[in-house]
Amino acid sequence: MNFEHLRALTAIVDEGTFEAAADALGISPSAVSQRIKALETSVGQVVVRRGAPCTPTAAGAVLLRTARQVQLLEAEARHSLGGGASTRTVTPVAVNADSLATWFVPVLREAAEWADTTLDLHVEDQDHSSRLLRHGDVLGAVTADPAPVNGCRVERLGSMRYLPVAAPGLRRRFSSGAGVDWAGMPVLRFNAKDDLQHQALRARGVVRFPPTHTIPSAEGFLAAVRAGLGWGMLPELQLGTDLLDGSLDLLEDHAHHDVALYWQTWTLDSERLHRITGCLRRAGRQHLRDAPPEGRAAAPAPSAPDRR
Repeated sequence: MNFEHLRALTAIVDEGTFEAAADALGISPSAVSQRIKALETSVGQVVVRRGAPCTPTAAGAVLLRTARQVQLLEAEARHSLGGGASTRTVTPVAVNADSLATWFVPVLREAAEWADTTLDLHVEDQDHSSRLLRHGDVLGAVTADPAPVNGCRVERLGSMRYLPVAAPGLRRRFSSGAGVDWAGMPVLRFNAKDDLQHQALRARGVVRFPPTHTIPSAEGFLAAVRAGLGWGMLPELQLGTDLLDGSLDLLEDHAHHDVALYWQTWTLDSERLHRITGCLRRAGRQHLRDAPPEGRAAAPAPSAPDRR
């Protein structure tokens, strides 16, 4: 395989079109097309679905992953040889929204000091994160899935605790001497795959779910709970002083739900991967519950599904 052909494939997937890939590579669109045709001829399969945007086929996904790995190692080799000190390499990573809004922030602070790396963050749920790893779109993912993607290694970072909370006014409207009216009080969810709230309702015998609002943003979800739109399971890390100052009420004592988080990354001896992994471990030990102690990575264990 010609590496320039693989580079053209990466540019098409990243930029979305042959024309945009040509601009990124500094060549003509016809040259990009010729490289892709040559790549398809060499592997005997179509590697790009022509569309808007262009996407890799199953064969293209295999080549895309290989191309990104080679690009990463090439950049590090050039840097070691003294020929790439000023070159920044794009480092794509998947992270769930709740993590990005809370404990992942120290990772961003450390990344701000990296002169050789630019981050390309993909905010996705756990199922999509696994697909991104398989297709080579990202080199690592924070996920709730302990089962490693083929060709990847996985380690546990720690657990995020979620608490059922609501605005005081909403709680008063749907409470009586018998307690909270779980079947009647409006509820929030992050997206269609967010099952944390409905798990809590089922545990309390609620079969027919109350009015449910969808808020697909970590910050917007918190704002909607504060506004009294509905109750929700919020990360303990995101609440700040809301419970202490009365901005929000805990709906039930000892009703927390812990979600174990894992870091999956390619099995590749890369300085950049080791650096990011170290950042995640430090942030996990600082902010997550049950994080592995320093110097030891925890073995994966079964976890509850993640939602956002």
